[in-house]
Amino acid sequence: MTQAIHRELRPGVRLTAVHTDKFKTSMLSLSLLAPLEADTAASNALLPYVLRRGTEAHPDMAALSAALDELYGGSIEPFVRKKGETQAVGFVASFLDDAYALDGSRILEPAAELLGELLLRPAIQDGVFRRDYVEGERANLIDRIRAQMNEKRAYSIHRLTQEMCAGEAFGVDKLGDEASAAAVSAESLWAAYQHLLATAPLEIYYCGSAPVERVETALRAAIPALPRSERPVRPGCKIQAEPAAAEPRLVTESLDVTQGKLALGFRTGGISVWSEEHPALLVFNAVYGGTATSKLFLNVREKLSLCYFASSMLEKYKGLLLVSSGIEFQNYEKAKGEILAQLDACREGKIEDWELQAAKRAIVSSLRAGMDSQSRMEDYWSGQAAAGLEEDQEALIARVEQVTAAQVAEAARRTKLDTVYFLKGLEG
Repeated sequence: MTQAIHRELRPGVRLTAVHTDKFKTSMLSLSLLAPLEADTAASNALLPYVLRRGTEAHPDMAALSAALDELYGGSIEPFVRKKGETQAVGFVASFLDDAYALDGSRILEPAAELLGELLLRPAIQDGVFRRDYVEGERANLIDRIRAQMNEKRAYSIHRLTQEMCAGEAFGVDKLGDEASAAAVSAESLWAAYQHLLATAPLEIYYCGSAPVERVETALRAAIPALPRSERPVRPGCKIQAEPAAAEPRLVTESLDVTQGKLALGFRTGGISVWSEEHPALLVFNAVYGGTATSKLFLNVREKLSLCYFASSMLEKYKGLLLVSSGIEFQNYEKAKGEILAQLDACREGKIEDWELQAAKRAIVSSLRAGMDSQSRMEDYWSGQAAAGLEEDQEALIARVEQVTAAQVAEAARRTKLDTVYFLKGLEG
């Protein structure tokens, strides 16, 4: 079994290292953790893409590609993530594990050095980021924001959470909004960059065969002390346990679509990743709509044919359960009624033993499969870092396996409908 080791390298700079020899590649990631805010989301989202364009020593993409080629064809990709009300921005690097280098050369140290270079020694012009890099990546960011409308299933969930959490930080999109993105300049982005370096906790993740002491030494050399006056504070997440209104809110939108999208947003009664009841919530979600053996899939989709698809998902950091479905426009009332009827069945404890066991197996299988995937392990530990948690997958599996049907029913009873979003056609 692989274990994660946590070390503080400097004030506000923490390493999570997973020592394993099961992969031929190693992975390193850097995440700056910032509060998700409407005023800063677009600038923060733009930052890793501009940083990835070039450094002092490797001033353009061609030079960076050449440096990566020297690392046996390694890769470094920018990312923007939303973990509850935390916006995580940074890079993830993948490179050949030292154990597989043909000539016994070390790859970890130059890979860490290049990551540190990307983060701390960017290519600049007149004391700020190069304007052509900012303008090019700003246009790309605006394109990504606009493109979110293209996949209507994801768009419906995006709009549901936007409306449901209006006024809450969680309602802010991880990419920010188009107007804010368009207003970013080389000067304002440089100021945002300096602010992040001074205030944001830096989480570093490593997975590979190198001992943690060597990883720590390499990273201390690659990332010197950051320009900070005090220890950074990890962003929090405000959890609203109950719906704001006595009656669920209905939001309807019309677009040129041939299939309706019905999305329902529930508050989980305050249960989140920090709660003792978190495993019960996981199993409830799997029983209700999170798997191919769930009540929504088998009843609403398969048995009654009311939906083209019907599933549920958790926003575990925020305490939300979201249902997504695709329907014929005229089936709105029937589909919504049946989706809620299946929730009532869970609340009433109408859960067969096979449903409970199938739900647990699905969760356990997913967690174990995640331990066989470097990208999924990195995402898991990045999420734990953002939440300030250190529970590993095996510990969570043990808790999931102890969940009872009564605990699932209790998690269902605490779940209450907050907002309904319906995307229909222009003439629907």
